[in-house]
This record gives sequence, structure tokens and C-alpha cells, in this order.
Amino acid sequence: MEILQDYIVPLTMAICLCIGYIIKKWVKDVSNKWIPTICAILGVIINVWVAGEFTPVVLLGGLASGLAATGLDQLIRTKEYNN
Repeated sequence: MEILQDYIVPLTMAICLCIGYIIKKWVKDVSNKWIPTICAILGVIINVWVAGEFTPVVLLGGLASGLAATGLDQLIRTKEYNN
């Protein structure tokens, strides 16, 4: 898992975190099970846009950042419930 930390792009992760939050709170037709997939795809799109090219590294960075955003959201929610 530590090797994935080299590929996480903070900007992409932050955008995916915000959009995932918006989808969860405001779009009632989307099931929660689809949010990680949406964030992963969105992460790839954002990462390709930022990098200006499509390579395996950019693909992995987008996927890792999008999925890290959903993991971060769950970590925040867990800490809120434990306090």
C-alpha cells in the first residue's frame, strides 16, 4: 500500500473528495456503492487533464487519487462518529 502513496496527486484527490461529497449529499438517485467508481473515473479524467497526457503512471495516479478520496471521506466519518 505504501507504493501507492507515490502516485496519489493531492489536487486530484481533493477535487474527487469534494465532488464525491456533493454526489453523496445532493444527488439522491446515485447509490453509495457507485461513488468510489465515479471518483476513480473522475480521478483519471482530472489527472489526464492536469498532466496533459495519458500514460500508465497518469492512469494509476488518477485511480489511486480518486479511490483515496473515498477512503479519506470514510476516515473522516469514522473519526466523527468516534468522538
